[in-house]
Amino acid sequence: MKLYEQDKTITAQHIKADKLADAKVPDGLWHKCPKCDAAILSKQITEYATCPNCHYGFRISAHQRMKWAVDSYTEADTDLQTKDPLNFPGYVDKIKASQEKTGLNDSVMTGEAEIKDQKFGFGVMDPTFIMGSLGTVTGEKITRLFENATEKRLPIVLWTASGGARMQEGIMSLMQMAKISNAIAKHSEAGLLYIVVLTDPTTGGVTASFAMQGDITLAEPRALVGFAGRRVIEQTIHQKIPDDLQDAENLLKHGFVDHIVKREDEKDMIYRLLKMGGAQNG
Repeated sequence: MKLYEQDKTITAQHIKADKLADAKVPDGLWHKCPKCDAAILSKQITEYATCPNCHYGFRISAHQRMKWAVDSYTEADTDLQTKDPLNFPGYVDKIKASQEKTGLNDSVMTGEAEIKDQKFGFGVMDPTFIMGSLGTVTGEKITRLFENATEKRLPIVLWTASGGARMQEGIMSLMQMAKISNAIAKHSEAGLLYIVVLTDPTTGGVTASFAMQGDITLAEPRALVGFAGRRVIEQTIHQKIPDDLQDAENLLKHGFVDHIVKREDEKDMIYRLLKMGGAQNG
């Protein structure tokens, strides 16, 4: 006869109690902030999807952002479709799955929007569409956005969120950097305002081109902004980098960002900048 039954020990009882407790906790009740590690109740997260402790903005879709970022908007170039230039295995299925998930034809939503009496061209990159990667359709939509805004003499507001160039489209993806930059230059030569809002994450070829070419560069709190990833940098220089090296606040400190703006303040901030920009252009 055993002196102690296995399931009667204190350790076993605790394990059983923990499992029962976990079973009673609904999925999605808690969220953890990836920046400050705060545990956040779902009901504490507002439409802006930010951490109430450090104001970090969680990654959200383009449609979610547009609900609070502007008063009204119309989309453009929703019919463009990638031709899968490299016949990359599984790529077409990946595109279709992302389209069904996001309601977008590619990783950016573009068009025209209004905040009060200010009309402008807009672009919102969607990190839920293949990590907001820059492909040929994304590049074409952003290029057309600037070309249309130049023709109509409209300012542009572009929210960036990207993992960089899209590997499934190879060199064609990288070519979008130069194509967009050329359209931005013409927009600038016309004396028109270009505002960038850097959101988490903005990396790779997007950072190396149009994300850093704005007349005014805003960023959301604690947003990751950089070119190469932490692991690549550390493997290249063979040393650890500071935890906050690629935080928006560090970019502000070193002059790459003009202002850090909380999501709940973005709409008002953009309106005031557009208003001032329009007055100067007039």
